[in-house]
Amino acid sequence: MDWKLELVIVPVSDVDRAKRFYTEQVGFDLDVDHTAGEAFRVVQMTPPGSACSITVGTGLGVEMPPGSVQGLHLVVSDIVAARAELAGRGVDVGEAFHFEDGRRVPGPDPERRDYGSYLAFADPDGNGWVVQERGAATA
Repeated sequence: MDWKLELVIVPVSDVDRAKRFYTEQVGFDLDVDHTAGEAFRVVQMTPPGSACSITVGTGLGVEMPPGSVQGLHLVVSDIVAARAELAGRGVDVGEAFHFEDGRRVPGPDPERRDYGSYLAFADPDGNGWVVQERGAATA
């Protein structure tokens, strides 16, 4: 039996602001924006190429404070290009970094090894994302 993670709820304080951030700035595809009455709205968005989506909304039955989700990972084949794309869309994204001897070091992994280079950003509510590089050597 396959067990597939296909949706993560991200708690936000302003659904429209989050929708704009994730679609216009981060570049996610908008899948669903559905309202059922004044107390329920679901906005589902998917990173390009991903099998897993995120949902923001109201009345979703999940009690998490806005900004409480941390460490969601996006995987890209070129960390430098990914940073340039995010920054070019106005995302406040940190510089690429890697780890050496357990310490965080500026810049991509010198050998561009899989899962060795990272960058980080947060949405307007403070939900934290990490972008991780895989496949740079073969891209």
